[in-house]
Order: sequence, then C-alpha cells, then structure tokens
Amino acid sequence: MSDLLRAPAEIKYAEELDWLESVDDGPKPFSWRLSPKMVRLFILGSERCDGLDREIPQKWFGDRSLVERAVVTLASDRGLLLIGDPGTGKSWLAELLSAAICRSSTLVVQGTAGTTEDHIKYSWNVSMVIAKGQSRESMIPSPIMTAMETGAIGRFEELTRSTSDVQDALISILSEKYISVPELDSDGIVFAKPGFSVIATANSRDRGVNDLSSALKRRFNFVRIPVVTNRKSEAEIVRFRTEELLRRHQIELDVPPTLLDVLLQSFADLRASAAAAGSDDEKLESALSSAEQIGVLEDAILHSNFFGERELTARTLASSLVGSLARREPEDLAILNKYLHGVVEPRSKDKGGAWPEFLEGGRDAIATLS
Repeated sequence: MSDLLRAPAEIKYAEELDWLESVDDGPKPFSWRLSPKMVRLFILGSERCDGLDREIPQKWFGDRSLVERAVVTLASDRGLLLIGDPGTGKSWLAELLSAAICRSSTLVVQGTAGTTEDHIKYSWNVSMVIAKGQSRESMIPSPIMTAMETGAIGRFEELTRSTSDVQDALISILSEKYISVPELDSDGIVFAKPGFSVIATANSRDRGVNDLSSALKRRFNFVRIPVVTNRKSEAEIVRFRTEELLRRHQIELDVPPTLLDVLLQSFADLRASAAAAGSDDEKLESALSSAEQIGVLEDAILHSNFFGERELTARTLASSLVGSLARREPEDLAILNKYLHGVVEPRSKDKGGAWPEFLEGGRDAIATLS
C-alpha cells in the first residue's frame, strides 16, 4: 500500500474488512462480503453497544439514515444515485459502500461530455480484431460490464455530465440486467450476476447540464447528501482527513484547535453571506463544502511545512483560504474583501486571539492577487 499514491478503500482497510468478515454472522444479500449491518458499521464506525472486540473507526461523517437507505437500495438490486453539492462526500461514500459489499471500488466510469456508450458497454482491441476477428477475447469490457460479469458494484461518477445517449444505454442495463453484443454470433449476451448494481453520483449544481430522463430516474433510488453544517461533525471530518494527509506526507505538524475553529467559523460566515445574497454575482463560486475546507487546510499545512516555520499560522491559513476560494476575478476577491472588512476586522478587535493575524494574512493575499 505504501507504493500507491492513493490506495482504494478495499486495500487501505483490507485488514479491517478481513476481520469484520471473519466475525460477521448476519444474513448477506446475494454475494455480498459483509452483511448490511456490518457495511453500515464499517462506514460509520463501531459503538460500545455493538459488542465487538476491537474499535472500528468512522470513515464517513453524515446522517446514519442516509447510509442505511443506501445499503437497503443496493440490497434490493436497484440503482443508487447519490446527489448533492460538490464536496459533500458522495464519491467517498460510494467507494466505501463498494469496498464493503464486494471488495472492489475501482470499477468506475467518469461521466463527461466525451463519455460514450463504449465506456459503459464494451469496445474492441483493434489489433486482435484484425488478426483473429471479433470474439470475446478481443472484446474490452467496460467497468460496468466487468461489474455485471462478477456480481460487483459498478460506479458512475458525475452522471448528469454525460450525454442523453449514454444515459439511455444505462437505462437498458439497469432494467434488463444484461448487455447484448450483436457483433458476436454466439455468446452474444452478457448477463449480470447476483450482486450487480450501480452507484451513480450527481452534483445538484449541474442541473440543466444533461438532465436525467424520467425513465432513468425510475431506475434509481435517490439519496440526497446535504452539506455538513453541524460544527462538531464538520470538525471531525476536517480533522479525520487532515490526519490522513499528515500520515501520507509523513509530516509532523500540529493543527492548533484555535486555527481549526477560525477555519470552521470563516466557512460558516461565508455560507451565511451566500445564503443572504441576492444574486449569484454576490456569492462565491465555491460551494464552501467540507471538502473545500480540507483543501484550504491542506494547502496551508504543505506551505507551512515546505516554506514556513514548520508551524501552522493564522496568516498562512488566511492566505490559503483566499487563494483557494478566489476563483473569479474581481468578483470573488471583492466578496472576500468585504468579508474581511465587515466581519473579520470587527471580530479581531472584539475577540483578538488568532483573528488579527488572520485578518492581516487575508488582506495581504487579496492585495497580491488584485
């Protein structure tokens, strides 16, 4: 695992999954490796009432009912669509579900404007076709077809970014549970094995890009993933991801709780400002999600480690926040400048602490970018 830049969940948590499988005596749908209760426990972490001999850490932070509905959907062999704002953990939840259910989370199709039917069905090895003709050997199955053949979970990221032709092809797969290969005279149908399902994700901000048809919507159960606004849950998410980052980069650097509070409060302030804005021009382009908070903190930590005093400061944190969130010029810079003068400056005079240095770092970063 140390040789991988980012190990998939089934490799990263292999030992934990092996142990859970060894003690799992619950009923398992289809060919699932873990029972639904153990899938939920793997994702949300164990509690004392679970009676396990070891603690299972929480990996996804959100409402328990959302995870339970997702697991039940997959146990019914219906497609699952995770929908929500960018950075709400949809892809991470899909990866954890796939890893726990079938120990394979890498059968992924990325939806884009260039995604074609071949990406979700099959294509051909041209050199083999020329040499030997079309056969199962010369066919290149898509990740979705591979999931069908092995009874695994196939994942489709950013479903609404793919064209209507691709979405229509997915309707047939979800409905009929097979793919026809008319180029083959015999063995021309690939049937799905028990356990096959599809987890798709879609950003709620992508409405109008390629809206899902009513027929495709009926093939999915929708689970909406909200933006985490609870301060305690958000702090846990940021802390969990930051600890992973520090371990991966082998960085020994403390994140002072006061600076984490400054980061969380800043995002809460900016969300409140966006909610009160009268138009999109008065809102930051950023979704202000937990993932973007982690990105700001990651940027600040790496900058402090490589170019600073190997100590995270409020000035560096403010510089990273401005640099990460100012995506449009001059609109976003104006919004951030207004926030610093209207909110951070009075707070720095009233509360002190890390806020004055945060204010100074933010002003310097805006001046540099202006």
